[in-house]
Amino acid sequence: MGKALRWSEKWFRRGLWLVAFVFAWFLVGLGSTIVGDLPQVEQERTLDDFLDPQRAPQLRQTIDAAQRAARDAQDALDQAQLRHRTAQANHRAARDTFSNWLATRNATQRPEQDPELIERTRQLEGYRGSEREALAAVEAQQQAALNARQAQQRAQAELAQMQEGARQSFESAMRAQALRVFLYRLALTLPLLVAAGWLFAKQRRSTYWPFVWGFIFFALFAFFVELVPYLPSYGGYVRYIVGIVITVIGGRYAIQALQRYLERQQQAETLPDRQRRQELDYDLAQTRLAKGVCPGCERTVDLKDPKNDFCPHCGMGLHNRCGACQARKSAFARYCYACGEPAARTDAAGAPTV
Repeated sequence: MGKALRWSEKWFRRGLWLVAFVFAWFLVGLGSTIVGDLPQVEQERTLDDFLDPQRAPQLRQTIDAAQRAARDAQDALDQAQLRHRTAQANHRAARDTFSNWLATRNATQRPEQDPELIERTRQLEGYRGSEREALAAVEAQQQAALNARQAQQRAQAELAQMQEGARQSFESAMRAQALRVFLYRLALTLPLLVAAGWLFAKQRRSTYWPFVWGFIFFALFAFFVELVPYLPSYGGYVRYIVGIVITVIGGRYAIQALQRYLERQQQAETLPDRQRRQELDYDLAQTRLAKGVCPGCERTVDLKDPKNDFCPHCGMGLHNRCGACQARKSAFARYCYACGEPAARTDAAGAPTV
């Protein structure tokens, strides 16, 4: 507070402010938990809730089945291609061997080798037939994979079209849900702000002011901080409008308070000096003196100047003489600093009176 306050009183006041902040901290934690749990009062909606309840599952099953069929066809295709490459290699090797043998036979012109020629030709035809069978298997698996992909694409296209048609309804429902949740939060935080305003106006100087200020801090934090992450696009208007209203009300209150204060000061400065000092609170006077200002008009005064016994602005007595030892002392001191005697009340001229 100031140098004039008792040492214990300073620390008690600091402790009470600590109580206010701790109280506000716990209230903020409780408020954050409540505000964070508010969305649970609404059922979570998804895009699937707005699709055809019969056709959409069928399409998803078709897509899953087509994906499985495509995977199976690809696995079978890999095996068929391997068999086809093996058959090609066998056919190529047999054809090369036959060509070499045939060239040898033509060179020797031995008739007894004709049955072997027939057998070798038959074997070569068998290798060629195996290659054709392997190629047919490859083509069949390619056709199966193509059919599975096309079925999957058709089902996905139909599902995408269905989702696009339901998206508008889904977005409308989500906006309505966001509005309801925002109104829940606003209905919780706005009354807290109103209650905080009433407490500030009526109870901020009461005996239990730490709890009053703790609640005020909590209400301000809940409305202007906790509400922000949950604001929809239009929520900012509410926040700024409420902030403008609070600023206008607070500014008007401050202007009127200043005008009332100036009126009281003007009226007080017309009163006799003795009456003014008697009506002035002792702790308030000591606080103002510690700041180097006149306790009456709060204007700056050089209190260290030994000639300044009266305020040059409002005429209030600042120093007088002790009735016991005649030492110059503060007119607001309760005891003389030189002799310790209770301070005698003096009139405006500085003459001590008993």
